[in-house]
Amino acid sequence: MPGIDKLPIEETLEDSPQTRSLLGVFEEDATAISNYMNQLYQAMHRIYDAQNELSAATHLTSKLLKEYEKQRFPLGGDDEVMSSTLQQFSKVIDELSSCHAVLSTQLADAMMFPITQFKERDLKEILTLKEVFQIASNDHDAAINRYSRLSKKRENDKVKYEVTEDVYTSRKKQHQTMMHYFCALNTLQYKKKIALLEPLLGYMQAQISFFKMGSENLNEQLEEFLANIGTSVQNVRREMDSDVETMQQTIEDLEVASDPLYVPDPDPTKFPVNRNLTRKAGYLNARNKTGLVSSTWDRQFYFTQGGNLMSQARGDVAGGLAMDIDNCSVMAVDCEDRRYCFQITSFDGKKSSILQAESKKDHEEWICTINNISKQIYLSENPEETAARVNQSALEAVTPSPSFQQRHESLRPAGQSRPPTARTSSSGSLGSESTNLAALSLDSLVAPDTPIQFDIISPVCEDLPGQAKTSGQGGRRTNPFGESGGSTKSETEDSILHQLFIVRFLGSMEVKSDDHPDVVYETMRQILAARAIHNIFRMTESHLLVTCDCLKLIDPQTQVTRLTICDSVGLAKQIALHAELDRRASEKQKEIERVKEKQQKELNKQKQIEKDLEEQSRLIAASSRTNQASSEGQFVVLSSSQSEESDLGEEGKKRESEA
Repeated sequence: MPGIDKLPIEETLEDSPQTRSLLGVFEEDATAISNYMNQLYQAMHRIYDAQNELSAATHLTSKLLKEYEKQRFPLGGDDEVMSSTLQQFSKVIDELSSCHAVLSTQLADAMMFPITQFKERDLKEILTLKEVFQIASNDHDAAINRYSRLSKKRENDKVKYEVTEDVYTSRKKQHQTMMHYFCALNTLQYKKKIALLEPLLGYMQAQISFFKMGSENLNEQLEEFLANIGTSVQNVRREMDSDVETMQQTIEDLEVASDPLYVPDPDPTKFPVNRNLTRKAGYLNARNKTGLVSSTWDRQFYFTQGGNLMSQARGDVAGGLAMDIDNCSVMAVDCEDRRYCFQITSFDGKKSSILQAESKKDHEEWICTINNISKQIYLSENPEETAARVNQSALEAVTPSPSFQQRHESLRPAGQSRPPTARTSSSGSLGSESTNLAALSLDSLVAPDTPIQFDIISPVCEDLPGQAKTSGQGGRRTNPFGESGGSTKSETEDSILHQLFIVRFLGSMEVKSDDHPDVVYETMRQILAARAIHNIFRMTESHLLVTCDCLKLIDPQTQVTRLTICDSVGLAKQIALHAELDRRASEKQKEIERVKEKQQKELNKQKQIEKDLEEQSRLIAASSRTNQASSEGQFVVLSSSQSEESDLGEEGKKRESEA
């Protein structure tokens, strides 16, 4: 072994800074040795405890095997073969238990005793000497300090003697303590090696002795057993290598196939939206309101289960019910400037939830899936085929763009012509502008991917703070539409046009230009198509107040103005005209249905009369044949039902003659 570093004991009296610095290095080494030996002691103590536990468990197993023959099992009976076999096992295991007991004793003597002595005696001695040396060093410094403060002019022999004696005593104590401390630190370098090697030597010798005893008792059995185990290990290794190769190939294939899916919003052309789903699962951001205007978004895992929407936080064992989505309504909404948000409202309207998807594809698939579940398609035998048929019917039911224009043109009165759509100054300019409008592409005015809002979700608010209702003004009519007191007078008394209509909001979308009627028809077509595709049937009912100055949407329940649109007189009149045309068309359609129903009733009544006449004719013919065959004095008695049918036939003939 290489030489061991030592502290110079000869320099303890001088106590130079170099000596103190070298002492600090040895103290750090002692501290490191103490920490390491404590960890090694704990590890060896665990080995010793485990060996004791193994010895006790082996002895208990042998004892239980011996007691098997004393047991009386209800279904076991007297099985002598099993009893004798277990007795043989108990003898072998008892021998192993004896070997384990010997091993435990050897570990206690050869491994645990040396390291325990080093930990409890040598390391504690170093700590004690360190504390004593520190105290002696402090006392010496204090004595030297007092000796340095002795007065030169006023010498006191008694004080000088006491201080000198104190310096002598403290210096002697420091010197002696320091020499013993240095000696202990130097010795620790030897004891460290002994404390490391001696327990390991005892451990290995105890194990070798244990294995020798086991080899003498179980040599043949162990060889056969080890051969079988070796064969099994090789088979498992080959199976593992084959399985690892298969998994590596699967990982490579999945990495190539999943590369486009790493993008949060994948290309919809490569991954089309599936609108026929009745089950879906994935992570969504849920909006939770924390105050009147503040809210938080929590990311949770959502999945559908039958007619329920379940949520499960990360780390939860099972999911919980988030909402019952049977007969619910779902629509895309704009919320807090976030993309891909949609709102789910329960069938009774008492509960709603706003969720955010990660991509446009997930956004549309969640809306379609919840719509399909809301229609209870999941209860059918083949839900996906049923959903596909329903969605295809919805797409086919969408009215094409020209039908809106034709419908409005057909509903106009005969003497009224369509208002001009462009300002003209001459016949030549009119023709050129109409040609340009005909060639205008609707896609440049109404983009196909423009977001559609299906509900008025902006918070309702009153027009101005001064629009409070005033009930103390006598002789003045109360405004039923939530308008302010000042504006009510001008609108009710001075306005030429003042009409109220009940309207339902179907949807709205942004357009680039609104100076052409085809833009209106195309917007209506896209909104209705989107409602049909997403199966959205809920509509917000409002009151539309039309005046010469503006248009107002009023909440019918709170009478608060939702929206105010100020425009020219012509726009208000035109909208009022269209509303009146729609109302007349609706009344005309109802009148046509009533006429058709009346004609159908008359036709059914006429068919019944003809049927009664045919029955009466048949009865008369049968009666005449019976009278010819009967003799004098014989009578034919007709039943009451036949007489009633006869009366009905006569009445039918009278009606026919009157007709």
